[in-house]
Amino acid sequence: MLDREAIEKIIPHRHPFLLVDRVLELEPGVSATGELDVRSDAFWVPGHFPSHPVMPGVLIVEAMAQVGAVALLSRPESQGKIAFFAGIDQVRFKRQVVPGDTLTMRVDITKARGRIGFGEARALVGEALACSGTLMFAIES
Repeated sequence: MLDREAIEKIIPHRHPFLLVDRVLELEPGVSATGELDVRSDAFWVPGHFPSHPVMPGVLIVEAMAQVGAVALLSRPESQGKIAFFAGIDQVRFKRQVVPGDTLTMRVDITKARGRIGFGEARALVGEALACSGTLMFAIES
């Protein structure tokens, strides 16, 4: 298992925008599973929405992408680089994510050639699917 400190050695994200608390499983270049404890003091809670806080979908997608970036950037040839979004396809939201939830994200890298990688991503709360989609990454050269 990787904690936040170990994750920060792989991807460049930092508080408040590091959206992965721990990585439970990692097979470099193949897949990663990570978790985020959705906290009531998260930066987005006061404004989205004040009387009914719901984690913004764009942050759920970003959290999944960070898990995918851990999978890609943990390969020896990609260490120390940055993975940028190059595309987001077929993203669907199925469940609200709220403070108190633990968001479990799994990204399976389906293709990686050179600087470009694709991953199938899923985010769950317990057994319930919250979000899924295909992510495309471009690794800096």
